Amino acid sequence: DVVELYEPVAEDAGLALRLVESGPLPVKGNRELLSQALANLIDNGIKYAAPQPEAGTAMSETARETASEIVVEARAEGHSALIAVADRGPGIPAEERARAVERFVRLESSRSRPGSGLGLSLASAVASLHGGELRLEDNAPGLRVVLILPRAEAAS
Repeated sequence: DVVELYEPVAEDAGLALRLVESGPLPVKGNRELLSQALANLIDNGIKYAAPQPEAGTAMSETARETASEIVVEARAEGHSALIAVADRGPGIPAEERARAVERFVRLESSRSRPGSGLGLSLASAVASLHGGELRLEDNAPGLRVVLILPRAEAAS
């Protein structure tokens, strides 16, 4: 549902938003909180991966046609459900990833973009609340954020 909601936003930003899933992936948790966490991750992907026109010019049709893609992947791995959002933006250097999930932290490279520095920290808190974790990984280029949650049949 969240991917479907963000498809027009991604398209307006010159991006394709694609969902890769293998079927139902039940987790035990709060639907609204989990949806908000995923929305934050997709919104960040759109914000940082969107093609940027040269200063003072409009983006060409060719640039729009060769737009980046944000891939949202949902799959089971053992007793966990993995939901990953991968983009082709600038990414986050490995040495700054732990800091990037702290509240109100805006990395130097993102200061010129809108935001409050709460998106990743909220997603991390939601993961922890549900007995999971949030990992930031290199997407070479870009960032891959993985929300790891216990699957419903594995939850205690």
